[in-house]
Amino acid sequence: MSRIGKLPITIPAGVEVKVSDENVVSVKGPLGELFQKVDPTIEVAVEDGQVNVKRGSDAKREKSMHGLYRALVNNMVEGVSKGYELKLELVGVGYRVELMPDNVLDLVLGFAHHTYIQLPSEIKVEALSDKRSNPTITLKCHDKQLIGQAAAKIRSFRKPEPYKGKGIKFVGEVLRRKAGKAAGKK
Repeated sequence: MSRIGKLPITIPAGVEVKVSDENVVSVKGPLGELFQKVDPTIEVAVEDGQVNVKRGSDAKREKSMHGLYRALVNNMVEGVSKGYELKLELVGVGYRVELMPDNVLDLVLGFAHHTYIQLPSEIKVEALSDKRSNPTITLKCHDKQLIGQAAAKIRSFRKPEPYKGKGIKFVGEVLRRKAGKAAGKK
C-alpha cells in the first residue's frame, strides 16, 4: 500500500469536495475552485468529512497513480482553504521589479532591455523594492501547480549563478557556491 495514498484527506470547514461520474474531482472553497481528472483505475470517495483515494489492484502503474492523485487532491483542498505563497528575491546591482497594470511584471535584470512577463489573473502579485534590501516578488494563488509554474518562469530569466549568487532566487533558498579562480602560477 502506498504510504501517501492510504492517508485520508481531512476536509476543512468551508470546503466542498465532489466527484463526478467522469472521475473528475472538483474542490470549492473560500479562495476559489479547482478541478482534476482522475485516472479510471483510481477511486476517489468522499465520506464523513474525509476524502479517501483507493486503487483497484497492486499493478505497478496503479501503485504510482495512487500516491500521485492523493497528493494532487490534497494540494487542491489545501489551496482553496489556505492558499499558497512564494517569494522570489532579485540579487544583483541594479536589479529592479515593478508591477504594471493587468498583472504584468517589468523586470530589470542587467540586460540591455526590460523583461516583461504577463502573469495569469488568478495569481496575486506584490513587488516590493526597499532601499538597502533586495527587491522581492510575492506570488499568492490557490493553485499550487500554477503558482509554481509562474515562479519557475520568472526565475528562468536570470537563474542564480554559483560564484556571486546573482540572479533570481527563492527567499530562503540555499545556493551552492563555488570558489573563484585560483591565484596565478608559482
